[in-house]
Amino acid sequence: MKDKTQKSILLACFLAIPTILLFVFVLYPGFKLALISFTDWDGINPSYNYVGLKNYTQVFQRKDIWQSLKNNNLYFMLHLLFIPIEMYLAMLLDRYIKKSEFFKTIVFMPYIINGVAIAYMFSFLYSSEDGVLNGLLALGSIGKIRWLSDPKIVNYSLVVVSLWRFTGVHIILFLAGLQSINKDMLEAALIDGASVLQQFVKIIIPNMKSILSIVLFLNVRGALMVFDIPFVMTSGGPGTSSTTFALHTVKTAFEFSNFGLACAMAIVLIVAIIVISIVQSLVLEPEKFRGKLNKVKGFFKKEELKVEMAMEKEGEKFEKEKNERVTV
Repeated sequence: MKDKTQKSILLACFLAIPTILLFVFVLYPGFKLALISFTDWDGINPSYNYVGLKNYTQVFQRKDIWQSLKNNNLYFMLHLLFIPIEMYLAMLLDRYIKKSEFFKTIVFMPYIINGVAIAYMFSFLYSSEDGVLNGLLALGSIGKIRWLSDPKIVNYSLVVVSLWRFTGVHIILFLAGLQSINKDMLEAALIDGASVLQQFVKIIIPNMKSILSIVLFLNVRGALMVFDIPFVMTSGGPGTSSTTFALHTVKTAFEFSNFGLACAMAIVLIVAIIVISIVQSLVLEPEKFRGKLNKVKGFFKKEELKVEMAMEKEGEKFEKEKNERVTV
């Protein structure tokens, strides 16, 4: 009994800290975010008015917000197009490159470098005055290109930075997926005369659905939450040409003092990521999604059974007490 009490106290102590942190830094801020999204709070005055769904209607009606989402879409599409290249590079590292540990480190390095440092580095490379890229173009007698100040190419310049930063982690994930595939299957396919492309399509891709799902989710989440690269390199400029949804949200709150609308934008972003991840699971891993759904249904069925059993016990107890009164 004493040991049980000690274990319970120890378990409560271990769970208390993460529970408090979860409540203080996730649940409570999330609740306040949702609450403020229904107000016109400016971030300074202690008083505010409830405006209902006005902020949410603005999110779907304002052209500048849709323009920022269009910029986010460019990040997603170019990262999506890069996935086959990432898989091919992972296959090269897995099969054909000796001492690949060194190359794995080199490939993964950009991901662990601070985003602000990367943005400053590429700002120097892209500089229209004394940038490295324009210096190389000058060697070929090509005129200077305004990489970060031309509205037509600024987003492509920023997406290149994003690709350089995040491609490495995707390659490492694909490499882990490749190494988990049974080599006997690939050898059997090779003996049967299957080409590299046929192995790739018929064996590698079907066995890497879970990794593809993770990479696609990272692409969606990353594309919708791009902030540091455009913020440091262009501040969303020229004008609003490179403003992303996350950057627009921050500017709406801190530059235009419209915290209500900014919170509504944040809620829409969270919901969008959740919905897209559910749809993605349905498309790529329907069996796994059904399994999770069945687990949830099973949990609720168990709870229903518990309630029914409790009600039956209460009914039996009531009948017993009633019979005892009759007997008396």
